[in-house]
Amino acid sequence: MPDEEELSSAELRASLPVDSDVEVDDVTPAAAPQPVHLRPAYVGIVALGGALGTGARELLSLAIPAIGAFPMAIFVINLTGAFALGIALEVLLRLGPDEGHRRRLRLFVGTGFLGGYTTYSTLAVGTAQAITGGQAAIGILYALLSVIAGAAAAFAGIAVAAAGHRRRLALRAARR
Repeated sequence: MPDEEELSSAELRASLPVDSDVEVDDVTPAAAPQPVHLRPAYVGIVALGGALGTGARELLSLAIPAIGAFPMAIFVINLTGAFALGIALEVLLRLGPDEGHRRRLRLFVGTGFLGGYTTYSTLAVGTAQAITGGQAAIGILYALLSVIAGAAAAFAGIAVAAAGHRRRLALRAARR
């Protein structure tokens, strides 16, 4: 097999795996694929979703009080965000390939809104504050519960969306 220097740039691009977030222009196949993160429209979609998600997180964090040293608001926000992300990604997966409007929706909802809504950096800060503030047991409990319950919430979101999909398929089959 020839080394990279012996391949033309088009041959080299064709031999590399293509990330699903890279759109290849079928009209000019020799042109380098443009990654989504370099396209201003996609960056704008993520930024808008992130701004809205961050606003929603701030509203909830002001509305839900802490329970002692346990930051209940961030705990609830991260769990509901993980659950919603599980639903969103399963629904989008069932709708078809990650392209066009489905890609834009994934970037807006998943990366943007839910990325701004959830806050695992605040989870880390809350854990550290509880531990350094003399509430080590609460800090450790908060961290462990957040990670374990967050994974369970994401799985539950996937399961709920998959069950909904199966129900819709069964209803369609019953109508025939």
